[in-house]
Amino acid sequence: MTSAAQQSAQRSTQQSRHSPELRAAARHLGRRRFLTVTGAAAALAFATNLPGTGVAHAAELDAAKITENPFTLGVASGDPLPGSVLLWTRLAPQPYAADGGLPAERVAVEWQVAHDARFRRIARRGTAIAHPEFNHSVHVEVDHLGEDRVHYYRFRVGSWISPTGRTRTAPGRGAKLTDLRLAAVSCQAYHDGYWTAYKHLAQEDIDVVFHLGDYLYEYAVTAAGGNRNYTDRVLPGHYNRETVTLEDYRMRYGLYKSDPDLMAAHAAHPFVVTWDDHETENNYAGEEPENSVPPEEFLLRRAAAYRAYWENQPLRRPQRPAGPDMQLHRRLHFGRHAQFDILDTRQYRSNQAYGDGWRTPGPESDDPARTLTGESQERWLIDGWKASRARWNVVPQQVVFARRNHPTAGNTTVSMDSWDGYAASRSRVLAGVESSGIENFMVLTGDVHVSYALDIHRDPADPSTPTAGTEIVTTSVSSGKDGLARPANWADYLARNPHLKHYNGQRGYVTVELAADHARADFKTVPYILRPGAPITTAASFVTESGNPGLQPA
Repeated sequence: MTSAAQQSAQRSTQQSRHSPELRAAARHLGRRRFLTVTGAAAALAFATNLPGTGVAHAAELDAAKITENPFTLGVASGDPLPGSVLLWTRLAPQPYAADGGLPAERVAVEWQVAHDARFRRIARRGTAIAHPEFNHSVHVEVDHLGEDRVHYYRFRVGSWISPTGRTRTAPGRGAKLTDLRLAAVSCQAYHDGYWTAYKHLAQEDIDVVFHLGDYLYEYAVTAAGGNRNYTDRVLPGHYNRETVTLEDYRMRYGLYKSDPDLMAAHAAHPFVVTWDDHETENNYAGEEPENSVPPEEFLLRRAAAYRAYWENQPLRRPQRPAGPDMQLHRRLHFGRHAQFDILDTRQYRSNQAYGDGWRTPGPESDDPARTLTGESQERWLIDGWKASRARWNVVPQQVVFARRNHPTAGNTTVSMDSWDGYAASRSRVLAGVESSGIENFMVLTGDVHVSYALDIHRDPADPSTPTAGTEIVTTSVSSGKDGLARPANWADYLARNPHLKHYNGQRGYVTVELAADHARADFKTVPYILRPGAPITTAASFVTESGNPGLQPA
């Protein structure tokens, strides 16, 4: 175990790796100016290193000089719209290197979208530029495709052709669907074990995957890959430290995205992603870091983390960050069947009350001024419901929304990092559900490394009040190692939370079918992840009827 003094010294060394110019600029601007002045923030954090300035005018790389496979991180698609989808790849012949093994030169990347997997009927094609300023990532927004259609895509650089990806566009806004199938995943600590769940997810017949956060972990990964205990490879030493700088985060994504099971899932389905805390730092809150560091240091770290996140995810142009700011909340429609309001509960939140952890609620946590979403995002969410005509109104987000009474500390102890620690914020959201009159309110959640099925009551602290909606909490892909079907507190948890219908502590994911008259959640688990090859099992299934909120065993 590393001592506190050693951790502090290591953290100090890591912080010093930030560019001296950026650190000096951060100190000069000051905290509030850094956050509120868009131009200053952008100038501070990497805007001098964007395509169109500086080395962006360097010569284009001759693709014939790329002698190693540049598609080691696979392909991905995301954020499907009617007749449109976002395609992603990142060129990295050497995925564990900070520059991916390419010089600081532009690379022309051809792309194709076809109606068939053999690319005999091409729907769209073009060329995109992989800029070194974006770590040679490529984001292609392909429009003018058929609505609600399966398409196949691939990239080409020189003689190298990427794996084929399969994606799907959203139906038109007025389309009346009878069925939509989605999956939700979260929390994939590389060092905790294998991502066998993704191998099974790649084989599912679903329309879209929602990743609900902790795609990346900032913690050190040993040469043996932590609990993966590799014997066939040795990971570079630069992974055996916490991520702090842009280079650190980029290299960590190179490690994570080179996992074959994750690549298979991305190639099979479009993903809609949102972050939680570990993509930057454990349990940070807005501009407040977990650790005591100067504000400019944390904001530089946040800017680095946000930049690397965008570079490595299938996100559209509106999500491209400016310094330490990134608008990740957004809304997707699947005809008149489902509206998805994807939240960011990390970037704008008030600091956790009472120093974080499990605490008894009190004046600090109940303060009406406290927010989990920020005022603007909260208003956006509720205004979106007022305009919704969807049968299912689903909120993919990060931390548990329903009440959770701690099973060992008594009914008055709740998590200050979840919505329980922001009671007024949750009350305003639930009031918005009621005032807008939306149908079938459902929350999709990650974070806690277990799966839950929860009824959401109008007063979350009082399970005798009417049921306002349902919450489906997916377990982790790997975080927490193998886990148990019934953790030690299983019986106490169910006894002290009567609105909790299901609780399982194994790894896996959840699939949700949104039909015309009901929704069905199937909780999929694997028995182990400390070695590869585990089978998949449906641990439990629940349904909720359209117009009649409340979960029942299927």
